[in-house]
Amino acid sequence: MTAGHLSVIRDARQWLEAGRRVWLCTIVETWGSSPRPVGSWLAISEAGDWSGSVSGGCLEEDLLRGVADQGGEGPVLIDYGITDSDRDQFQLPCGGRIRLLVEPLAGDASLAHVRELDEALSRHRAVVRRISVQRTLAQGVAQLDYQPVKGNSSVTRDGEQFIHALQPECRLLLIGAGEVARYVAEFALAADFAVTLCEPREAFATGWSHHHIPLDRRLPDDLVAATFNDPFTGVLALAHDPRIDDMGLLAALQTGAFYVGAMGSKRTSQARRERLASLGLDQATLDRLRAPIGVDIPSKTPAEIAISVVADLIAARHHLRQAGAPL
Repeated sequence: MTAGHLSVIRDARQWLEAGRRVWLCTIVETWGSSPRPVGSWLAISEAGDWSGSVSGGCLEEDLLRGVADQGGEGPVLIDYGITDSDRDQFQLPCGGRIRLLVEPLAGDASLAHVRELDEALSRHRAVVRRISVQRTLAQGVAQLDYQPVKGNSSVTRDGEQFIHALQPECRLLLIGAGEVARYVAEFALAADFAVTLCEPREAFATGWSHHHIPLDRRLPDDLVAATFNDPFTGVLALAHDPRIDDMGLLAALQTGAFYVGAMGSKRTSQARRERLASLGLDQATLDRLRAPIGVDIPSKTPAEIAISVVADLIAARHHLRQAGAPL
């Protein structure tokens, strides 16, 4: 399951592979209040398909109607909210103003660029796009470099060039099917995390009916070792079964995962720490474990527990993005 920038660029890739022309709209500056942050994307195909968002809907409608008529074969800047008429028409909140960079994408060079960007973000690599507003399609597309990135999809300007720093999407491995896992998955997807459920137990896997959330039947330590082990990954033990939870935690705590947590009471959490210590984890490694999981609110129901967990995940993701993560 994907969200955010990766979802947008995959849709753009699909349209380009089908031979359609695409326009990629990026928020490069805002003044006052803005519905979406700098760096947000909206991709539009010549067939009228769209992916992503740059506002609450008012700008999307205008862009869908007129983006192909903005002119030129190269990137153009479009401002919304400059005049009173703009603010009335597009209902920008609090008199805000948004500047968009609109890039036309077409042909083999654009497709190669979008494929490379898709593959980099899919491999959880930070990437920087450099877009010159002076170029045309005939002169090539934006350039990509790979370097550590701080902040959340920041955009800066250097003369006639915009520099868009992109971090990979944060993804979660949820260990153990159940009501808490279902709510955590739903809320996390809404908060732009990618989510996979790990459930090796036959009875629980068979009863999992939420097919839009990927289910992997492998053992959690095998999954962590194979895939879920980078700084943009969170691992959550929600099975309430030490045979399953402890395997995943033991593996995850020895990786660079930005979040490793386990559900349970304070007494259960202390017993878990003692078990993990007996398996060879030192105190510094054990201190990375968030248990009991989630922010400290009086949560009792599965939905309330999930809200506390996802709130904690959002806070941890914010700290990760501000600090930056190695490639």
